[in-house]
Amino acid sequence: MEIQEYTPAQASVLANLPLPAVHKLIERRLIRPRRLRAGRSIQRMLNLQQVLYLRLEAEGVRLLPVSARRAIAKQIESSPGIDVVAFGGGSALVIQVKSVRQELDADLKKLERAAEMAVSDPEVMHGTPVYRGTRIPVELIADMVRQGTKIEEILEGYPALNREKVELASLYVQAFPRRGRPANRPWAKKRPIRVTRELRSLAGRQ
Repeated sequence: MEIQEYTPAQASVLANLPLPAVHKLIERRLIRPRRLRAGRSIQRMLNLQQVLYLRLEAEGVRLLPVSARRAIAKQIESSPGIDVVAFGGGSALVIQVKSVRQELDADLKKLERAAEMAVSDPEVMHGTPVYRGTRIPVELIADMVRQGTKIEEILEGYPALNREKVELASLYVQAFPRRGRPANRPWAKKRPIRVTRELRSLAGRQ
């Protein structure tokens, strides 16, 4: 699944910027995402060049004056293939875009793999996103990783997964946050160490 536009949450993950920082840059109009109506709400969608600029913000462009940052963002968005931005019309300040774009491309592939590995079905775990072909909640694995469970332990308890799927769990949860009321998470208060059989049985009963 190739993603063409990105939500602020996805842009936050790809740019290595906190989500509040992304929203602040949008509010200050350094970037101007497309506004997409979804039911009664409005979703702001960023294009690839806007995400690239956000990545540059994380790399240090945020230290420049706002007027300079706006000019850089505009130049990047108007020239999708640009490799270098020379600010001020000279060579005193040169921003290398190509290397940052290459890093972003690698993370874009990770995001696409994360999106492909999960599925949400109201008939399975009450719509909680699970790994495709399983009943294992992605958020469960992300919680275990966050609490320090070793990947080897997780794979021992969940042989349907592989190392990459475990490693992508945290990225998925950050990039695709669930909307609405908090989901029921029966595993949330369970200790992550050596509880994989118990957690697996919880998942099977949903």
